[in-house]
Parts: sequence; structure tokens; C-alpha cells
Amino acid sequence: MPRGLLVALGALAFCALAHADDKATVAKARSAFVDKMVAEHGFDRAALTTTLRSATIDQAILDAISRPAERVVPWYEYRSIFVNEARIAAGTRFWTEHAGTIQAISDRYGVAPEMLVAIIGVETYFGQRTGKYRVLDSLATLAFAYPPRAKFFSGELEQFLLLTREEGLDPKAPLGSYAGAMGAGQFIPSSFRTYAVDADGDGKRDIWNDWADVLASIANYFKKNGWQTGEPVADPAMRSAEWSGPEPSNTLDLAETVGSLAKQGYVFTTSESNDAPAAAFALEAQGGSSEFWIGYHNFRVITRYNRSPKYALAAHQLGQAIRSSYAATASPNARDTAVVAADAVHDALAARSARP
Repeated sequence: MPRGLLVALGALAFCALAHADDKATVAKARSAFVDKMVAEHGFDRAALTTTLRSATIDQAILDAISRPAERVVPWYEYRSIFVNEARIAAGTRFWTEHAGTIQAISDRYGVAPEMLVAIIGVETYFGQRTGKYRVLDSLATLAFAYPPRAKFFSGELEQFLLLTREEGLDPKAPLGSYAGAMGAGQFIPSSFRTYAVDADGDGKRDIWNDWADVLASIANYFKKNGWQTGEPVADPAMRSAEWSGPEPSNTLDLAETVGSLAKQGYVFTTSESNDAPAAAFALEAQGGSSEFWIGYHNFRVITRYNRSPKYALAAHQLGQAIRSSYAATASPNARDTAVVAADAVHDALAARSARP
């Protein structure tokens, strides 16, 4: 999901959980929020108040935000959740079924097709697990009953109400994650409004059921965040006996270069030049040792979707595995059919772009 800073939010969870039952605090925060929405966006006060009072302040949501998997699960366990035979097989079937659309969107935005498939696979198991919470409940709970991040989630609740008005949606209807992420790609509301695309020109940005819209929205997110077509994501590394650098901090800034990491004693093979920005990452391997990876610009772009090195590497590895599986199983006839389908989608997208 394009969740931005959501991975870091759990670090601030503590006594705030007690506020789930503080009705006076919730009511005060809700009233101030209504004032803002009326003054700044012209919402009807009575209607909005009724909508927000219908939202459930849910302790389960507060509990969930305190334990994001990227923080509490070691890499070797985290990887096995997403990179496994079942998910690779499901991804291969998904790619086969939607090959034309996937290829056309990939060509249009310059984002690797396996990356588009992998994001949907990691986020929602290819659309099968898009969330059980009402988005209104999630965002109201975190905006009104979670003081450490109330400002952030109040902003997302604001964005959600704006997008439901723009898209003609009932704000009580959409389902999503405990943090308010929605659809097959798990967009938070601000990401929806910024990046979601009406790829097929039907007047709706449907990130729940329309695969052209879903794939184009994810591709647009990656493109707008600087994805470089054809460039690598990450390479495995070892450390030589002459290794002399600091231990990786696993921060997302590419503060080193390929050349500087090699000079420190990291041993890896890459197509990147010596002056290409890079960073070393150390992730937990089974048995107490570490795996070392070198991440490049596109690795950092993936972390714009979810600010976790574990997430970025799992998505990359899942995409590579699905791509290999798809290439091995797709028949020549299926590939020919996909090309024809991609051409048709290309034509539809081109027609969409030509409209005023």
C-alpha cells in the first residue's frame, strides 16, 4: 500500500490505546473536525455529523496499529509470508488472466510488469484480501482516539471524505485495512486522490474491482515517485575478509554509492555504475546470521509505497519469482493472445489520453 509513514506509526503506540473509550475526547475531536470540514470544504454540518457519529471507535484498530509486521517479524519469517509457492502460483495465474492489461499498463508507464503484479500480491493476495474494516471506522478511530498520530489520520479522514464526494461513493461503504488503506493496491486516501487513475475512461477511479484502474494507479504511483525503467532494484551481497565499513543502519537514504560500498568490502555483481547511489541493508537470516543486500534507486522507490526495506525486498523477490514462473508456463498461444489484448488496451488508453 502506498502507506508512506505508516510503518513508523506503531512505534508511538502506548497509553493512547486507553482513549478508545474516552467518549468526551472523541466527541471534542469530532466536533473540531466537523468545524474544519464545513469551513474549508463546504460540507453540510448536520449530514457530516451524522456520518461521523455512525463511525465505530474500534479498540481492535488501535491494537493493530501498535504491531505492524514490518517491525516485529524478522526478515526470514516476513519473507516466507509473501514469497512462497502458493503466492507465486496465484501471481502466475493472475498474470496469465490479465496479461494484456498488465503489459499495456507497464508499457505506458515504464514500470516493470512484475512489480505491478507483486504489489497486488503483497498487498491483497491479488485482490482477495482487501480489508475487513470500514474505512470510515478506521480513520475516525485513529483521528479521534489515537493522539500520537491524530493529525496524520485527521488529514487522511479529510482526504477520504473529499474523495467519496468526488467519486460519488457512500462514505460508510468502502472497506479497507485497519489504517484506512483501500482497494487491491491498498491506497490510503491521500494517495488515492493523488495517484489513482481512471484508465478505461468510465468516469470512475475504481481501485477495488477495475483491474485497468488498479494497475494504472499503482504504475502511476511508481512513475510519479521516480521509477527508472529497466534499472535494477537490489542485488545480494557478501562481505569480504577486508570489509571495513559501518554496520548497515537500514535507513532508506541512499547515502553510499556502488563504488564506496565495494571499497568497504561488499562483494556483489551489478549493472549499475560505480557512482550510482546505493545503500547496504542487513536483514535477519534464520539461525541468527544476516543477509546483505545492496539497494539502488528503484529499491528506494518501492519504499515510497511502504517505508520498509523488508517490504521492498519481499515485493522485489515475489515479482522476480512470478515473472520466472509466468515465463516458464505461458504457452506461445497465450503469449500471442496477450500481445493482441495488450494492443487493444494500448488503443483504449491512447483514446482515453486523446480526450479533452
